[in-house]
Amino acid sequence: MEINKKIIELLNNVKEKTPLVHHITNYVTVNDCANITLAIGGSPVMADDINEVCDMVSLSSSFVINIGTLNSRSVESMVKAGERANELNIPVILDPVGAGATTYRTETCKRIISEVKLAVIRGNLSEMKTIYGLESKTRGVDSIDSFSADSDEFKQEKEMAKALAIELNTVIAITGAVDIITDGTTLYTVENGEKIMSKVTGTGCMCTSLIGSYLGAGDNNLIAALAGVVSMGIAGEIAYDGLDENYGGTGTLKVKIIDAIYNLSEIVIMKRSKIDEE
Repeated sequence: MEINKKIIELLNNVKEKTPLVHHITNYVTVNDCANITLAIGGSPVMADDINEVCDMVSLSSSFVINIGTLNSRSVESMVKAGERANELNIPVILDPVGAGATTYRTETCKRIISEVKLAVIRGNLSEMKTIYGLESKTRGVDSIDSFSADSDEFKQEKEMAKALAIELNTVIAITGAVDIITDGTTLYTVENGEKIMSKVTGTGCMCTSLIGSYLGAGDNNLIAALAGVVSMGIAGEIAYDGLDENYGGTGTLKVKIIDAIYNLSEIVIMKRSKIDEE
């Protein structure tokens, strides 16, 4: 499959270039994001003080904004660093964690979108519906919205994703039971992953860091987003397959996901990827 070859080429680029991926992320998953970036072949940095973010992002290959644990200090750093990244044509990815859960969170998300040009936005369905202006079901930072791949609701979800990508001139990646990645013209769906991944905090954040790593090693934002989503899904499957059926659980799963990313290869991608293009 031609798209697999593009993903493999990008993976090889990450390992060769070791892109510096600047994060302003949340303190719940910051260590996981750093480790998954290292595992794929990138180099993470987690600077968030406003006095150094512009200098740090200037050295970086990509910039990850994650609003999981918001405070007024970090928001200003996100916007300032994002504007500097834009000036230098460094790709920025936004993870709008929990958008729709609180007014502050939603307004912060909208502010970042309006003030920073984003290469990719990756979130769950509830977060994306909030950004699009639709009512969504959310509990804390968790999405309650979910549809089967053959439902009318899923068709509407794909149309919303394309419309949002066009409206914001960015790549939209909606992760869930079936993932959607689109730039408004081309749309990919991905059916990799395991349900148990939703029981491990940070799998979405780690996926965003993978996309950030791929963004830092290439020039095609759509392929970078697709590569990150597929890589995370495949890693989740491999990790789940490797669990001890009597004693394995979510703690071991997270460690095995990072191991699977570290060992991700051309053979694994060709064998396991489940991508459809529309």
